[in-house]
This record gives sequence, C-alpha cells and structure tokens, in this order.
Amino acid sequence: MISKVFDFMKKSKSSIQLNNTPVLDLLSSSSSTKPKALYDVFINHRGSDTKRNIATLLYDNLNARNIRPFLDSKNMKPGDKLFDHINRAIFTSKVAITVFSPNYCDSYFCLHELALIMESNKRVIPIFFDIKPSQLDVMIEKVTCSDSEIRRFRWALQEAKDTVGLTFDSCKGNLSEVVKIASDVIVERLVELEDEHEDVKALEEL
Repeated sequence: MISKVFDFMKKSKSSIQLNNTPVLDLLSSSSSTKPKALYDVFINHRGSDTKRNIATLLYDNLNARNIRPFLDSKNMKPGDKLFDHINRAIFTSKVAITVFSPNYCDSYFCLHELALIMESNKRVIPIFFDIKPSQLDVMIEKVTCSDSEIRRFRWALQEAKDTVGLTFDSCKGNLSEVVKIASDVIVERLVELEDEHEDVKALEEL
C-alpha cells in the first residue's frame, strides 16, 4: 500500500553538533555565502538493500525529468573523498529522499547522512521500503559510535518517523508506481521551493 500524503519535516529544538561545531552555524550565513545548489535531490539509501532497485530507478526517473539527483554510485568517482563528497552533496542539495530498508539502521554511513539531512533542515520525503517507521532504531554497536553519535542518530530517526512519507511492500506493491509517485512529489517540493524563493526575492526588492 502506498501513502500519498506528505508533510514537511519538523525542526528540532535540540542543539545538535558535528565535530564539536554546531551544524546550523555552518549553514546559517548570508545569501552571498550560502553554497550554490549543485543537486536538486540527495538520495539517502542502504546500497545493499536498494541500490539495484528503487534507488537506481529513482535516479534514472529524476534524471529523465531533467532534475539533478545525487546517488553515490552514479556521482562519485575513484579518488573522491567519501565524507567530504557526501557532506558537500547533502549541503548543496535542495531536497532529500530517504529510503529506509531492513538493513538501513545497521549502517553508520546511512545514519550519518540522515543526521546531516535533518540538521540542515532539508525538506525530506521518506520511503519506508519493506520496513515500518516503528521498526527504525539505531542498530550500530556502541563500540563503533560514541554515545553522542547514537543520540544524534536516534534524534534523526525520530524526525524521519514524524515525517509522513511513502510506504512500500515489495510483496504487494508496484515498484514503478512508487518511483513515479516519489518523483512527482519531488517535483512538487522543488516547485514550492522555487516559489518561496521568488516570494522572498520580491519582498527584498520592495
């Protein structure tokens, strides 16, 4: 069953930090110093679960619509610095789509990306792919993460749980349908952002 109801992500009131520097400090700057949007959509996913199906299909569908998606396997080249490239792609994307899957919460990289997406107040479209929101929890062992990182990841997951998105059951659902619906909603979100930008620009000119 696919839900077509969407909502904007909630802003956290907590103080979240990355490398001892408040992330919002990195992002809150004048319009002249804000990073230029290099991508329209950042696709956050667990490769072992979704690379060969929904993630790549989403990338191809968006690309065919002349939308600039970021998918690690498509946009990164040998020699790229992993974290530097991923972090920059997140900060310079307009919206994000997060594909939650059964093994998503086992991955430090997935949770790190999700936390950055939430901290940067991106508009997020979650897809719960063969998993329910209530099943999301940090599954990384504490020996590989600090307590503060685990708290940060759990906060990001809770933000995702509080954001209405798409649900997909591979035993019952139509994959091409969920890809089309997700792509349609991304286009709607991008149009909304463009309209908001134009409104702000018009006010500044008054």
